[in-house]
Amino acid sequence: MKHVIGVVVSAAALGVAAWIVPGIVLAGHSTTSKVVTLLIVALIFGVINTVLKPIIKTVGCAFYVLTLGLAALVVNGLLLWLTSYVAGKLALPFHVGGFVAAVEGALIVAVVSWVLHLLLGDDDK
Repeated sequence: MKHVIGVVVSAAALGVAAWIVPGIVLAGHSTTSKVVTLLIVALIFGVINTVLKPIIKTVGCAFYVLTLGLAALVVNGLLLWLTSYVAGKLALPFHVGGFVAAVEGALIVAVVSWVLHLLLGDDDK
């Protein structure tokens, strides 16, 4: 159940990012198709983060320390951009227009996810 809530929270955060950031496009004819697209993109984003983020953090540990963690914004932006690329290859109507939009979107996704997890509570206690 925790994973389903995580995917829904990520989908909501991606939806907010698509709504706020002009460079992130979520196309679709109906609300249902947009919600389904966001859920699939959230799954892709979760898989990419699960596989690549630990590797990137391990390899770039010194860079994270040197930049006082600001490199995480760039890494998250690049992972969101990669998610957009994979979604495009799967013919999903989700597109991140560039690096700046990806970093802005990643920042919004992080903040919205954090707030939603605060509101929903954590089951890890």
